[in-house]
Amino acid sequence: MTHTPTSSTWSVCPECLERIAARRVMRRGSLYLEKTCPRHGDFSTVIWRNADSFAAWQDSRAAEVPDCCPAGCRTCTQHGQRPCCVLLEVTRRCDLACNFCFASSGAPSGPDPDLRTIDFWYSRLLEAGGPFNIQLSGGEPCMRDDLDAIVALGRSRGFPFIQLNTNGLRIAGDPDYLQRLADAGLSTVYLQFDATNDAVYERLRGAKLLSLKQRAIERCAAAHIGIVLVATIVPGINDHALGDILRTGLEYSPAVRGVHFQPVSYFGRYPETPGNDSRMTLPDCMRAVADQSRGLLAREALRPAASEHAQCSFHGTFVYLPDGRLQVLNAGPQPCACNAAAKARDFVARAWAYPQPEQTGTGLSLGGWDAFLERARTHLFTVSGMAFQDAWTLDLERLHRCHIFTVSPEGNLVPFCAYNLTNRSGESLYRGRFRNLP
Repeated sequence: MTHTPTSSTWSVCPECLERIAARRVMRRGSLYLEKTCPRHGDFSTVIWRNADSFAAWQDSRAAEVPDCCPAGCRTCTQHGQRPCCVLLEVTRRCDLACNFCFASSGAPSGPDPDLRTIDFWYSRLLEAGGPFNIQLSGGEPCMRDDLDAIVALGRSRGFPFIQLNTNGLRIAGDPDYLQRLADAGLSTVYLQFDATNDAVYERLRGAKLLSLKQRAIERCAAAHIGIVLVATIVPGINDHALGDILRTGLEYSPAVRGVHFQPVSYFGRYPETPGNDSRMTLPDCMRAVADQSRGLLAREALRPAASEHAQCSFHGTFVYLPDGRLQVLNAGPQPCACNAAAKARDFVARAWAYPQPEQTGTGLSLGGWDAFLERARTHLFTVSGMAFQDAWTLDLERLHRCHIFTVSPEGNLVPFCAYNLTNRSGESLYRGRFRNLP
């Protein structure tokens, strides 16, 4: 069988993380990333199943990848996109021991960064062109008792949208803690939500968690904090659950502002070296959510997002109507070279925050288009997904357009997939212990 390369790019070796040449190759109707390391041999990983749809997701924007990529992010000034969202890792501690964890949370890692260090990070972001959307991450951020002070500090420094990436355990059991976060200015909870049954949680997270997840949603709704349900999708474990997750999100609308699917990527902590049968590509995910939605949405309603590389993510923007239908709303950001990251930041901040009281309208029945606009103000609902890259799938053209960053302990902005990148042995280019300022 002839393997015809469709295009060339750069990647890394999954064993040593050295930069090496790579090819996107069509085989049996799917696209593979193939590469050869002089020391460690050949690697071939599926990156896009059903390649007939690939042409519509080609990214024609120029991508001159710097020679220093991906190891030179500390000093690189040639990155191809501005930040949309920036993660602050405020702890490595966690109250779960999940099989799949980007951050390998829970391992001994030294002290949490103190408030002085976090204030330094906020300052560095402002110097880099912020304010940007902020995600407080970890580990499990709610392990910190002073998380409300971190939120308040960010708001005082001019960051208007701060979301919390959490498993939900503490906010489910401690409404006073959640209220302190709300009072400090927290915008949205980015809630780990992998399924609607405990069998999946036991396999992925090691415990029966569904009732706690539901309680966390109810607590956030009562505190008027927007929620996005975030599912890590692992083939053979919960790839059947996307439709149920979508319907659960709609049941809790308008407090739940959307669902976000993350096909599993293999960096950090995971049970074993991945094969192609353990990969869910972006078109697999889009097809699954459409097929499992029971007619709520069509595959065609999911499109490339705006500022990052087109093959990194998808989104659909909808209005959840009173009769239970999802009406497509073409209000989301579209691929554009004109200040796309800023447009994406603004859209996420509007769409994922809890509807404000003034958005509830007068209560008058206006009918027709006015009624639809009123519903759109309160019941906007997003369906999105992102295919994070690991050492097997990393395409430096995609990485060069990344608009999600993590702040390193030294205050540098590092693209998310580069910061979390680990080789087969778990060694990282960037991730290390927190270091407070002297």
